Formats: sequence, structure tokens, C-alpha cells
Amino acid sequence: MKWRPTHAQIRAICAAAVLLGAAVLLRRPDAAVFGLPLAFLAAWGRFFRPREQPEVRTELDADVLFEGQATTYRLRVPSGADPDIDLIVAALPRTAWFQYDPPQAAIAGPVAAGEVTLEVGVRSQRWGLRSLERPTVVATSALGAYRSPVLSAQPQAVTTLPLREGFEAVDAVPRPAGLVGLHRSRRPGEGTELAGVRPFRTGDRLRRINWAVSARTRELHVTSTWSDRDTEVVIMVDTGGEIGISEGIDGRSSSLDTAVRAAAAIAEHYLRNGDRVRLIDTGSVFRGVRSGSGRGHLRRILDTLVHADRRSRQQDEEQLARRNRVRSDSLVLVLSPLLRQAMLGYIVTLVHSGCTVIAVDTLPPDITTVLDPAAHDARSWPLAWRLRLLERRRDLDRLSDLGVPTVPWQGSGTLDEVLRDAARLSAAPRIRS
Repeated sequence: MKWRPTHAQIRAICAAAVLLGAAVLLRRPDAAVFGLPLAFLAAWGRFFRPREQPEVRTELDADVLFEGQATTYRLRVPSGADPDIDLIVAALPRTAWFQYDPPQAAIAGPVAAGEVTLEVGVRSQRWGLRSLERPTVVATSALGAYRSPVLSAQPQAVTTLPLREGFEAVDAVPRPAGLVGLHRSRRPGEGTELAGVRPFRTGDRLRRINWAVSARTRELHVTSTWSDRDTEVVIMVDTGGEIGISEGIDGRSSSLDTAVRAAAAIAEHYLRNGDRVRLIDTGSVFRGVRSGSGRGHLRRILDTLVHADRRSRQQDEEQLARRNRVRSDSLVLVLSPLLRQAMLGYIVTLVHSGCTVIAVDTLPPDITTVLDPAAHDARSWPLAWRLRLLERRRDLDRLSDLGVPTVPWQGSGTLDEVLRDAARLSAAPRIRS
């Protein structure tokens, strides 16, 4: 890129030429008085025109954020730049779902002998994978006489993970399996929760002997415990469509926003309790996370959730059943607006296979108020949509008859009551015919 004269430099040259020409031709010394300063400034700007372009580097403090978090976008001009460069101006193209500080995302700074650093605060307002585009950088010379665009670095990719809302649920889970979790099993075994004191039997560990009781009864007794068990939690996210308006973390949430954020919060809770968590994306044939545990597994789940897209391919009931097989003793949490018949049919299939299924309703709560005919024109909200909501209510009643509870997502404590009921139901004795 070459250094080109600015409009101010061109105006100064033209005005000086006109005034000095008039002073000579018309013998007007007053015109020379006005023209000589402009000619001097134009010559000064030309003489101090920079010869080299500055080197610009861009960096981010953090390229992985949670919703609502902010980072700093920095533009650096290292020391050793041409001393005739007077000013660096940078403008960052505005990207959707980012909030900037300053709001116009334009910054400027003088070039001194040392390094120049320009900073823009960037706050992410919605989960997803996006890029901060290459900024427009312009360097100007002294007196603003010459300027040159500067090539900056490539766009910066920013990953925004769904906000984890501090979700908590009761410790009760139906049919725990395994031996590594934190839930109390109904079976005695190696664990941390006291079950009682009983007489010593062959095979008991010596470290389990309760010496106080043994000395009092003159017979060996051991302290028994309940075994700590884990369970497989399957989180099924319906990304086949998006209902409602998404306004980011500070505004209204669509059904897809609620599903993604709820999936992240639930996964963190159960992984923290030592359970195995699996993620199924019903809108994608290839995306999903196999069953696993640990903090690394949580990051894999979050990295998968940021790719959720309402334009995903919608699978029918047969495809869902064939490609997403679930163990019969799993706890399945379905995050869906519960509008697609294929999704409702697959829930019925899971119930018949023996899974404990809980449907988490992600339909925005303001949908019914938006459809109020007294507040809106009937032509804007047709009768067909209201009928569809009535059909949905009928379908949810049928799921309830099959033993599938439906709860709207309300953050921490959403699943407490239904988990207690499911645990009591699984612990009840079964009557065999």
C-alpha cells in the first residue's frame, strides 16, 4: 500500500496554487498573504511524508467465553515504526451478538517512540462460534497530509459457551448403576454413607470393624455402608427448530436458547456428581457426545452445544430410534418445545424400552400471551397456530398418562419434584402377574 495525500492536503495545495496565482496575475499581495501559509503547510506535509508502513498485530485476551463475559481486543504497533507516522486509527467491523466498548468500536492513538496499543472491549451476548472480523486500520502522517491503509491480521475466532446457571437437583436418581458415582444406592456395599452396624461376616474388611460396639457386646461387629452408585444421564436436545425470539443473554430466549443453556447446566451438575453423561443432538446425524465423565467430558459437551443450529436436518422417528439407541436403565432428559410428532413418538419409544424419561419443556412462556387475540390482530396470529397449541396440550396429556412428566425449564430446582417421584417409583416393589 502506498501513502496517498488526504483530502486536506489536496485542498491545501489547490487553495495555495489559486491564491498565489491570483497574487501574481492580478498583483494582489493580500492573496499571497493567505496563500503562503497554505503552501507552507502543504510543503511541510510533503517533506515529512512517511516512507514505511507500520506493522500491526492483533490479539485477544481470551478466545473462549461464557455468555455475558467480556474480553479485550488489542491492536499493537511495535516500537520502531516510521517516526513520521503521527496517528493510527482502527475500526472494528460490528458482528452480531457482540457488544463493544466504545460502542462505535473505533479507536485512535498517537504513534510515539515506543509501542502503541489500542484496545476495544468485546462482550459476547449469545452462545455460538463466531469471528471478530479483520479491523480497518489507517495510518496518517503529520498534519494529516498523507494516509495509508494497513493490512491487519486474520479474523479472530471466538467461542462462546452456553451460560451455566448454577443448576442443582436432588440427589435422588432412579435406578443407579455402576460403582463410582455419588448417589446412594439401595444396595449395601463400599461407600461413604452409613447404613448401620451388623455382626461380622466372612469376607468383611478388618478396617470396617466397629471396636466400640464389639467391646460392648463381646462379639465382632462391623459398620456397613450403602454403596455409592452412578447412573447414565442422557441429555437429548431437540435442535430441529427454533420457536420464539432470541435476544441474547440480556433479553428474551428462544426455545433453542433455553435448550442449549439447560443442557449445559444439567451436564455440569451430573458430571460434578460423578455420573456418566451422554449428549444427543436430534437435529444432526453426526453430532453428539458419547457417555463419559469428568471435567474434560464437560468441555466436549459444551464444544458440541455451540454448534447447535436451528437449520439442522430434522430426523424422523425411525431415524431417531435407529441412530440414537439408549440403554433401558438410563435417565433420559428431553429438552424440546415438544411440537414435532417425530420427537413425541421417540419419547414414547424410549418409555416402552424401559427408560426413565423426563420431558423438559423449552417453549418460551410468552408464546401464549403473544397469541392473545385481544392484544394482536387475528390476521397476524392465525387460528391454525392456536389450534396447534391445543393439539400440543393433548399430546402432553398423553405423555403424562404414560408416566412421562413434563416440566418447564426454570433453572435450579426444575427437576427436583419429578426426580423424587421417579426415584420412589423405581424403588417400589413390582407386582408380577
